[in-house]
Amino acid sequence: MTGILQTLGLLGTTKKNRGDLIFEVFLLLMALTLVGLVVLLFVELVAGSFPALPTFGWRFFFSSKWDPVREEFGALPAIYGTIVSSLLALAIAGPIGLLSAIFLAEYAPRWLERPLSFLIELLASIPSVVYGLWGLFVLVPLLRPAELFLNRHLGSIPLFACMPWGIGMLAAVAILAIMILPYSTAVARDVIRAVPRAQREAMLALGATRWETIWYVVVPYARSGIIGGLMLALGRALGETMAVTMLIGNRPEISACLFDPAYTLASQIANEFTEATSALYLSALIELGLVLFAITFLMNIFARLLVMSMGPSGRR
Repeated sequence: MTGILQTLGLLGTTKKNRGDLIFEVFLLLMALTLVGLVVLLFVELVAGSFPALPTFGWRFFFSSKWDPVREEFGALPAIYGTIVSSLLALAIAGPIGLLSAIFLAEYAPRWLERPLSFLIELLASIPSVVYGLWGLFVLVPLLRPAELFLNRHLGSIPLFACMPWGIGMLAAVAILAIMILPYSTAVARDVIRAVPRAQREAMLALGATRWETIWYVVVPYARSGIIGGLMLALGRALGETMAVTMLIGNRPEISACLFDPAYTLASQIANEFTEATSALYLSALIELGLVLFAITFLMNIFARLLVMSMGPSGRR
């Protein structure tokens, strides 16, 4: 056992007591358990994707047809809806979260910062179905007049050219932006607070204003942590199910207009899983889960590489 641990790099040249050895073995087992769970999840998704995998092949990823009656399935509309809704939500929540984090970490007085931070973090603990209900009864009625205005005055632009229904891609993007806001804000706030005070004082000593110090020193120094928080928020948006299912309209079509109903991978699985009456139909839905797993996995790899490229100080 000692030789194996030395090979894995858990034991150095110095002799360790039995308690340290048992503790390190326990930690190794826990780490391997996590890796094993991910591998088992992937294997189960691949196994459940048969017979859809050999039946449709690569056509499954590039086909827009979803016809359970004829058993013809394509994942492209759901892939499109997942990526577009998540990126648009991140584009909305990212700047708001960063500016909120700067206010909380640099400007807010103590008596105001604590309750605001608590309320922002409380958003992360609200169940998804509650967001969905709030979106249906509060957000959608608020969005409908705005959609009508955009359609009336900017209808020549493809993004606003279709008939506004209230429920559709825009409603899903709005609710996703609200749901991922606490993740980007909380992480950005903590990494901004962790910037050494000497960095601020050096910039102020050179004659910079407070805003210049924050924008040109604090934010670049904390950039890797801020991007990590954004990637965490993006991962949350990619896998969101219930609230999106209630607001996106659930129609397997690709449209450039933000008012049209759409589908995401998670919402399509949740909406149709109980309706799968054939083995091929069920297999196609499980393959959607496999696609979502792959997108999330690739996104995490990209995020890790991006954060590593920034270096510890946030600079390339």
